[in-house]
Amino acid sequence: MEITYASPSYTDFAAGSSMPTSARPVRIIPLQHPDTTSSSSSSSPWAALSKWKSKVQSMTWVEWLALFLPCSRWIRTYKWREYLQVDLMSGITVGVMLVPQAMSYAKLAGLEPIYGLYSGFIPLFVYAIFGSSRQLAVGPVALVSLLVSNVLTSIVDSSDALYTELAILLAFMVGVMECILGLLRLGWIIRFISHSVISGFTTASAIVIALSQAKYFLGYDIERSSKIVPLIKSIIAGADGFSWPPFVMGSVILAILLTMKHLGKTRKYLRFLRAAGPLTAVLLGTIFVKIFNPSSISLVGDIPQGLPSFSIPKAFGYATSLIPTALLITGVAILESVGIAKALAAKNGYELDSNQELFGLGVANIFGSFFSAYPTTGSFSRSAVNHESGAKTGLSGLVMGIVMACALLFMTPLFEYIPQCALAAIVISAVIGLVDYDEAIFLWGVDKKDFLLWTITATTTLYLGIEIGVLIGVGVSLAFVIHESANPHIAVLGRLPGTTVYRNIQQYPEAYTYNGIVIVRIDAPIYFANISYIKDRLREYEVEVDRSTSRGPEVERIYFVIIEMAPVTYIDSSAVQALKDLHQEYKLRDIQIAISNLNGEVLKTLSSAGVVDLIGKEWYFVRVHDAVQVCLQRVQSLKETPKAADPSSEERLSSFQRVLRQRAEGSSVSELESGTQNDPQLEPLLPRKSS
Repeated sequence: MEITYASPSYTDFAAGSSMPTSARPVRIIPLQHPDTTSSSSSSSPWAALSKWKSKVQSMTWVEWLALFLPCSRWIRTYKWREYLQVDLMSGITVGVMLVPQAMSYAKLAGLEPIYGLYSGFIPLFVYAIFGSSRQLAVGPVALVSLLVSNVLTSIVDSSDALYTELAILLAFMVGVMECILGLLRLGWIIRFISHSVISGFTTASAIVIALSQAKYFLGYDIERSSKIVPLIKSIIAGADGFSWPPFVMGSVILAILLTMKHLGKTRKYLRFLRAAGPLTAVLLGTIFVKIFNPSSISLVGDIPQGLPSFSIPKAFGYATSLIPTALLITGVAILESVGIAKALAAKNGYELDSNQELFGLGVANIFGSFFSAYPTTGSFSRSAVNHESGAKTGLSGLVMGIVMACALLFMTPLFEYIPQCALAAIVISAVIGLVDYDEAIFLWGVDKKDFLLWTITATTTLYLGIEIGVLIGVGVSLAFVIHESANPHIAVLGRLPGTTVYRNIQQYPEAYTYNGIVIVRIDAPIYFANISYIKDRLREYEVEVDRSTSRGPEVERIYFVIIEMAPVTYIDSSAVQALKDLHQEYKLRDIQIAISNLNGEVLKTLSSAGVVDLIGKEWYFVRVHDAVQVCLQRVQSLKETPKAADPSSEERLSSFQRVLRQRAEGSSVSELESGTQNDPQLEPLLPRKSS
């Protein structure tokens, strides 16, 4: 359907004077207004509940099984001949990599190495059942281990039995939080933490982790801290106790690890070296100790043999003080583990539900806490090796768990002679990859604001500690988000020559505007926080008009403000009231608002609030060009008809009805879109003013 507008004078429309003798028809696409008399049920909470209920009722038993046991998805479609060999090989490869890493990360957390092995045992089996990722390798990781050490050392000494009990309790709390967030589908909350914050945080944490492991290289104790200044002071203060043997051995093993990692990444036929690195480090160190028995190199010592026994977490009296760290570890799990899992799912061609993945990690931590595990999450390095080794399903995770069980049952006597510096070298080689200076360089070239955020987070984490650094980083990140939301981008639009397309005149200098008309696009939802800024900008555009690229009849001021609302996805009650006030303000100055290209929900809100009737339904348009044509004719009429005296309201209504003539014959909508009409009466393509 199309509507034809005649071309009366603007003053006749405003003041009710007689119709001018020459009327030029303009054909526009009519806007479909919502029916406000009947409330739509599609957006009501009951409709959403009904939709969810019908979806639940239509689920088959297979879908229910997949919901509660995600492993059933790959079990039902398992291709034994194609998948079994690669799953077994990848599981054994990552399992061999996990055993020495687990002991290393346990030492980083301030725990005995056996608790690292426990943490790489039960959670693997549980996650393989309840987790939805088929390549994610869960277990102890460096960043979580540092967080555990940081919070627990402020409560109790690491040599106290309470320290271990609190670490196990922390695993239980993290699991409960992850399950709650997953069940309530609240994982989206963490999206407010910028990637720049995470990158800066992990970079600073990696530096702190590497410095905390220096004591095993240097041969003397240093202060346990998550801040860089106390660590460096402690390293310098204890320089008199420096010992060469552990330093040389640790440095050699670290060099071997880094070389193997580099070769494994850069050469496909040597990629097995990346997974074999930690095992190689342990073997070399153990062989050296067994042959030379150096007294100055500290060893891991006795490790209990056998599988962990079932026990309920204790020390719940300290739960309150552990909540902030549990939340932080949960955040790391969402941002890192779920991010890794989604990336691996995309590479392997299957879908992954973030909330279900979070629930799987939570269940793994809860069950792990019943078997003496401290908090675990997905490991980036082991998951990458698992994927590169060809893992197809969660069976590879079960194989990793079996490898760990074999280590606990049969190999712990051999672990007694592992040098501490070898485990420290494994940790340092793992966290070196977390120092993301490439990201800082990238952010500097792309977005200085994100670079500032990265720098603030990294600096505060290094100097003020992990918790404070994360809080400041998140706070600044949210401040940036709020600032961008409260100060949205607003563009003045102009028409591209020869088209009916309107674009930002800053981006397209060739676009031209029309005298007496300002076209503005608001590139954000409109709500209480940004409506004042939007009103101020609209007033500025009304005053600051660039006439150098304007076309049309010469007029002294603005008569129409066209607001393009395609990017506006939401408008609240405060913005509705402000729009009413703006209309009244413009009305006093003989300025008419025209609105184009609203989405259904915004139009429904404006209609329900009475704004549509207040401004007038005839001033709502499908396209910017429709609004421009109608407004341009009013502006042209100003040059033709003098302003008349005020008429009565009945005469004004009659004049208005004459304006809205419907169903005129003329060019098609497709011709109007292309801007190729030959009849200038239907498509005003005004010549550019001669300079």
